[in-house]
Amino acid sequence: MNYSEAFKKLDKIGQTHLLKWYDTLKDEEKKILLDRISMIDEKVLSSNGSNKDKETISPLKTLTLDEIKTEEEIDRKKGLELLSKGKLGCVLLAGGMGSRLGYSHPKGMYNIGINKDKTIFKCQMETLKSRVKECGRMIPLFIMTSPENNEETIKHFEANNYYGYDKKYIKFFIQTEYPVTDMNGKILLTNKYTPATAPNGNGGWYISMVNANLDKYAKSIGIEYFNVYAVDNVLQKMADPVFLGAVVNRESECGAKVVRKVDVNEKVGVICMANGHPSITEYIELTDELRYSKDENGEYLYNFGVILNYLFRIDALDRTISNEFPIYRANKKFPYMDDNGNFIVPTENNANKYETYVLDMIRMMNDCVSFEVDRNKEFAPVKNLHGIDSVDSARELLTKNGIEI
Repeated sequence: MNYSEAFKKLDKIGQTHLLKWYDTLKDEEKKILLDRISMIDEKVLSSNGSNKDKETISPLKTLTLDEIKTEEEIDRKKGLELLSKGKLGCVLLAGGMGSRLGYSHPKGMYNIGINKDKTIFKCQMETLKSRVKECGRMIPLFIMTSPENNEETIKHFEANNYYGYDKKYIKFFIQTEYPVTDMNGKILLTNKYTPATAPNGNGGWYISMVNANLDKYAKSIGIEYFNVYAVDNVLQKMADPVFLGAVVNRESECGAKVVRKVDVNEKVGVICMANGHPSITEYIELTDELRYSKDENGEYLYNFGVILNYLFRIDALDRTISNEFPIYRANKKFPYMDDNGNFIVPTENNANKYETYVLDMIRMMNDCVSFEVDRNKEFAPVKNLHGIDSVDSARELLTKNGIEI
């Protein structure tokens, strides 16, 4: 892209201020600026999220723990068969930093151990290795990082010998980014030649894989399903043969691991149906009528929360690429360079970040197996230093599960 093309693109979307300092830049800096402008997706700036007020919410039947047990061996057999044939790839969403834990490094590097080194990455890699042992074949692992933590994450895995995993089966890719704007929709600059950007949310993991050509690689080695999961759950059970088998045996396009809510008001996204498609409704979007509604057995109809452990069939994922993803605005504090060239670190929210959510990917599926797991065995998120969903609670659950820390 040259200057004239960049100006024409920016003029169309009201962002020509990005070229304010162009004449003062070095040739290398000009190239960086023009390259970044060429990557701006103007559709992002005009998006206002999904129109949920037109949604009709209804229950989605969940396979409960008792129901899963009745067909566990059948599903396990099918899952192990697919794993042994290399049909599953795991996708670890690890783009976050540990800032809420007072930790200035990638969140997966946080040491959850007390008497021994036990990073979050180590907890999950040990579980994945147990799956490899169970099925007798290496399971490809794709790790999504962010521009902020990519280099440090890769160096960490190298320094730790990939936690004993064969590095040939690990692929890193960087999450696609969207522009960051001020509250009036003007794209911020972080310096005179770099428009501000931020990762495009957890719904952007597959398009990020596509942008890295890893979808083609996965298909070339025979992968038909992706199990995508979040980094912050130290009890995450990925490549679960029973879960995989349950989804495949029911000929479903996707599956979601869920936990029974501890109480009706727990602040978790709940699995449901919306306009005839599987969906996830956030806690704040549930009306009291929905939240407290019960079935004929006295069970709450919307009683299962997602834990960000999903299974997707790749051919169904490919269909989402051509769909318009709702893009949401999140108000945040974001450092920027002002009109006078001063670098500002704000103390209050000053910017809009634009994000996609994996829940909208679920909405694009024709069906979904809602699969209950024991929250004491599979759900120990590390979101805070203390209190609920914290380092403290995760350590307690690891110990209860016989994992030495």
